[in-house]
Amino acid sequence: MRRYLEVWSLPGARRLIVAGIIGRLPIAMVPLAVLLLVEAKTGSYGAAGIAAGIYSVATAAVAPILGRLADRFGPRPVLLGTGISYPVLLLVLLTAIELAAPVWAVYVTAAGAGATVPLLSSSLRMFWMQLSEGDDNVRQSAYALESVAVEGVFVGGPVVVAGFVAFAAPNLAVVAASGLAFLGTMAVALSGPARQWRRHPASASTTGAGPLRSPGMVVLLMAGAALMFGFGILEVSVPAYADGHGSTAMSGALLAVWALGSGIGGIWFGTRKFALSLPAQLRWALLAVAVGMAPLAFAGDPWMLGALLFLGGSAIAPTMTVQNGLVADLAPAGTTTEAFTWFTTVAFGSSAMGAAVGGLVVDRPSGVPAAFALAALSALLAWAVVTVPGAGLTRGATREVCVDA
Repeated sequence: MRRYLEVWSLPGARRLIVAGIIGRLPIAMVPLAVLLLVEAKTGSYGAAGIAAGIYSVATAAVAPILGRLADRFGPRPVLLGTGISYPVLLLVLLTAIELAAPVWAVYVTAAGAGATVPLLSSSLRMFWMQLSEGDDNVRQSAYALESVAVEGVFVGGPVVVAGFVAFAAPNLAVVAASGLAFLGTMAVALSGPARQWRRHPASASTTGAGPLRSPGMVVLLMAGAALMFGFGILEVSVPAYADGHGSTAMSGALLAVWALGSGIGGIWFGTRKFALSLPAQLRWALLAVAVGMAPLAFAGDPWMLGALLFLGGSAIAPTMTVQNGLVADLAPAGTTTEAFTWFTTVAFGSSAMGAAVGGLVVDRPSGVPAAFALAALSALLAWAVVTVPGAGLTRGATREVCVDA
């Protein structure tokens, strides 16, 4: 654990870790809360799903724009602006739902809230790059800790919403999310690393494709799209499996076990030092994810599925850790924050498509095993994308961060 203590002792690291978790809990809270609230008011899961989908699509569409602004003007003003506007627009969305406004008004306010989700994940990854400059081992541990934190957010967020639903009211979950987003984002925006950020000269002239002009970045995004498509399928097929075995409530536990395996794998990975290059590590990690998904289609009972999800999930956070390290290496100078936001866009878009396809597959006879198999094939495709010769996953880009001596 010495490597994690080194990360914890970096200037401003404690605030980034704690505030980053607090500020990102709404990422996993709001879509579920909106789904429940809209369905309760309209009686339509269709309208509720559209509202939650519009929220997520708006986040995915605007994230690269905010990322480019952060690269040009600094993450601090972008975080301050979204840290104020996002909680306000969340409350506007809640008001529209509670007042039974026309459904189009709910959709518009959902889009507004989704478009202002703070760039905490992208900014934090850039700050870790800044703080660990010159030490790849510390950077790997920081990114591993970041991957584990994200897993914790996606496990903890729905649990918090469930607590409000069980003991209070789902609308209070949105109120709590707005408060958490404000506190966490402001704490990161006012941190030492945010104040010390200095613009890279190349960022002032960044136009057009930005980080996408790097062939390696495009390959990473293609692999990420295939992988997240598979994850989207699993997010539908696991609940369908639980329902088919007579326990819909077990789906939450199965998904939590999957995330737990990922978190433990990420913690272990962050303490290791590997002789392999980052591209080689990514190839092995993606292959491990694909191999871990392959047996899911043959799980005979929920206990076996849980064990397989735990084992297969253990490769996910290490894969995300290596991916973040490659983004830091491959993004052209002055485009690092925007580069990380493109993975937000890909994650939201591809997982949503995977969930849609997964839903169609599981409705067919023998659909759940077929959906599990399709998820494994998606991970295998991600591995194939980064394995083809000439993928361009080599270090060479100038790093973005410039700080005062």
